[in-house]
Amino acid sequence: MRRIMRTVRLACALGVTGALLVGCGLLGGAKNGSEAVPGMDMQGAAERADGMFYATVGAIKPGIEWVHYTTTTGSCDVTRYWTVMTVVSEQRRGNLLGVVERSWKASDFRIKTVNPSKDMPSIIAVSKDGFGIMVKFGYKGQAFFEVTSPCADESKVAAPTKVATGRTYDGRPPTPNVRSDFWSAETPVPDPAPSP
Repeated sequence: MRRIMRTVRLACALGVTGALLVGCGLLGGAKNGSEAVPGMDMQGAAERADGMFYATVGAIKPGIEWVHYTTTTGSCDVTRYWTVMTVVSEQRRGNLLGVVERSWKASDFRIKTVNPSKDMPSIIAVSKDGFGIMVKFGYKGQAFFEVTSPCADESKVAAPTKVATGRTYDGRPPTPNVRSDFWSAETPVPDPAPSP
């Protein structure tokens, strides 16, 4: 009986979590699916999402190669996706996540969730204007970025205009295939020398 009750509670918890994530975008911060960002249409929301991503990868030094993946639209929200083509070793994933988290905090984003999983870590944050942003590691250590807007006025949404730093692929990008002396190194980042 206890096992059945635990299963029922887990199923209910998963159902509630799923319903919350479906709202106005997976990550968006809008309180109500019908609330639109004043003066912003979906194209403007997509451009704001692009800017958030470009600022984030601009903070990553040395730079990484990334490609545009896809754009999805809901009834009032826009989500942009990017795939990182640079191989980020298991030993360097924490460094990349640390750089991203510091960049987001410097931009006054609120960190909502940090998943410290060894294999598939992730960070989710929300900007003051309700945009959700996420970085996560997936299969074969591939990093992905996602930005979801809050609700905006309905409009057409064009593809991003900025050229990706990685090569263009037809369809889904492959697993990471670009080596970096820094990010692909299979050793931890050395501690800085102590000051005299």
